This record gives sequence, C-alpha cells and structure tokens, in this order.
Amino acid sequence: MSYQDIPRPKGAKGTVRTLSRQDELPLLRDHLLRLDHESRRDRFHGFMDDSFIERYAEKCSSDGTLVIAYLEGGVVRAAAELHPPVTSPDLQPEIAFSVEAGLRRQGVGSILFRKLIAEARAKGYRTLRITTGAQNDAMRALANKFGAHLTFRHGESTGTIDLKEQPRTAPATPSLLTPMDAARAVIQFNRAYWKFLLRLYGWKQTA
Repeated sequence: MSYQDIPRPKGAKGTVRTLSRQDELPLLRDHLLRLDHESRRDRFHGFMDDSFIERYAEKCSSDGTLVIAYLEGGVVRAAAELHPPVTSPDLQPEIAFSVEAGLRRQGVGSILFRKLIAEARAKGYRTLRITTGAQNDAMRALANKFGAHLTFRHGESTGTIDLKEQPRTAPATPSLLTPMDAARAVIQFNRAYWKFLLRLYGWKQTA
C-alpha cells in the first residue's frame, strides 16, 4: 500500500509507511528503546528494561507482525503494530501504538491508527483488540474515537474495535477509575505482569 497521499501530521516533517524490508525491522527496536520511562509504562503496561524490549522487537520481526511507522530522516519516531491472530491466545488480532514524547499531540497517533485499521480491513479481519495502560488517557481517548469499547481490568484497559463500525467523529471522555478499581489493579497487576512475560518468552507453566 502506498502512503504518498497521507497528509503530514501538524508540525511534523516525516513520512508514514510500512516497514516492509527485513533490514528495516530493527528500526522498531531502536524506537522502542528511545521511549522514556512514562512512554514505556504506557506502551507495555509497566516499565520494561532494554533486554525485554530487544527480545520483544526480535519476536515482532519473526512472527508476522505488521509495523506502520512514522519516520523522520530514516528514523522511526512512532509506530503502530498489527499482531496476527496466531500470536494471541484467543486468535484475535491485536494492535499497539507508541509515539515518542516530542511528537505527541501532533496528530501522529490518529494517522497511524487510521492506516492500521485500513490494513486490518484489507486482511479481512473483523475485530481488533487493543490494550493500553489504565493511566494512558491519550491512547484511551484515541481508541474510543475509533470505536473501541474499553474496560478496566488487571491494571490495564482492554477493548475491541469492530471493523464494520464507522469511526466516531469525536473521542469519548475516558472513564475515571474508582477506588475499588484501583484496589483491584494493585492486587492483580503482578499476576498480569508475569503472565505477559511468560507469554512473550514462550515459557509454559508447570501443572
């Protein structure tokens, strides 16, 4: 798919395209490693060290994950990931987004979101799952704008996007967490964290 007709985000000077060559995929790794502490927390629902990110990016390069990137001078500054159904326990394709701090609130996330949904529809997917940190209000608002119905559980917000629905014109106001929600998050976060690590590294729990 050609992205030459994509308008540039306000104030941005780069281009948006798919990382299609194998030698380009390390650009995703380098982008994720540049994320600051807060951005890493939002992207991975908790702080992850460099070795975790390197292994994660390597896995993306070999499991069929589609990466649509915003690049400036050949450097990836934001990325949208479309993970194939075979990598998900419930066989539902999953999407993820990351934007470096200097590019936030410039429309980059919206453009990546729009192009990723177009790619997913072209592949014949009917629904997408999106998961983001419970405190990542910007991504939760963006997901709501494109029709995601987010619920809070296990210290994160998880939602499903129905690709048959039309995107809403305005983002919904993110729901506020209640004290009971926060208490559940504290109790459940460690369980969710280790479950995520085990799935990433391919470890199996013993019976």
